[in-house]
Amino acid sequence: MHENMFGRMAQSIIDGDGDQAVALARESISAGIPPLEAITKGYVSGIDSVGAAFGRGEAFLPELVMAGEAMKAAVAQLDPELKKLGTERKMLGKVVIATVEGDIHEIGKSLVATMLSASGFDVRDLGVDVALDKIIGTALDAKADVIAMSALLTTTMVKQREVIEELEKEGLRGRFKIIVGGAPVTADWVRTIRADGYSEDAIGAVNLTKRMMGVS
Repeated sequence: MHENMFGRMAQSIIDGDGDQAVALARESISAGIPPLEAITKGYVSGIDSVGAAFGRGEAFLPELVMAGEAMKAAVAQLDPELKKLGTERKMLGKVVIATVEGDIHEIGKSLVATMLSASGFDVRDLGVDVALDKIIGTALDAKADVIAMSALLTTTMVKQREVIEELEKEGLRGRFKIIVGGAPVTADWVRTIRADGYSEDAIGAVNLTKRMMGVS
């Protein structure tokens, strides 16, 4: 019944057109389209399409960033409507994400946070230069499923290991899946620090997190 609207919503995300995505969200509210349908049948289709194109090398980082921001803007319009109806978008899991202590690189971590949120995860982004105790404390308080840590420097990536070691020392390691990322991170590093996985880009991080949570 609303397929044309859903198609336009998806296209707004593919185009990275935040203004259009927001306008369509408002139009859908006026038209009485259930907000959850608008998100799942419209906007999510768009973000999935951009992700697939990025994976094939047919879309590039700026397009991914713009799509993620457009998705975020549209969902921000629809979330209050979900709350009014007493329904909520089903979250795939809870993620606490941060750039580790001593490292102030923001862009890659923020893109992963945006794409995870757009894909249906409840994301707590702690920002950059985040101390070990804050990462662990927030993950415990939020009852997170996943801790995601970014490091862009070889001198700060050791902080990823320190978080895992502290969790092991406190007997908390089994509570969380841990994924790491950043330019110096390799599969060997992941094995060395006993993390659960890593990704080189935001779409890979989303797919990895989905697999960890048992969703496709």
